[in-house]
Amino acid sequence: MDQMPQTTLIFTALFVLMSVPISILVGLRRAETGIMMLHGDDEDLLRRIRAHGNFVEYVPLALLAMAGAEIAGAPSWLVLACGVALLAARLIHYVALRRNPTGSGRLIGAALTSLTMLVLAASILLTLGGVI
Repeated sequence: MDQMPQTTLIFTALFVLMSVPISILVGLRRAETGIMMLHGDDEDLLRRIRAHGNFVEYVPLALLAMAGAEIAGAPSWLVLACGVALLAARLIHYVALRRNPTGSGRLIGAALTSLTMLVLAASILLTLGGVI
């Protein structure tokens, strides 16, 4: 239980590297449009804001759950699989939200994110309970 969550730290770094360009794209659109607060009536700016917002709403809690599972002693393959699934989910969700927010990609990304978070939460509880 004293081990550092190595896998989670790697995924945290990857998500930070994803977050920076997502944030920059919002700033670039603001500079292009001159809209410094909210989104005006600019649909592209709104999509960029929501893509960034959704990312920062879900990724930190998911990473916390991943770290919890890893620290609790969940199998390393499970933590790694959840990290890969979460990374794929967030990429799918981001691309879908930017390109076609009413398409199925956004639903797939959101569902995979939620499923990954549920698996991580369950693994924490089951590991601490001695089941796995």
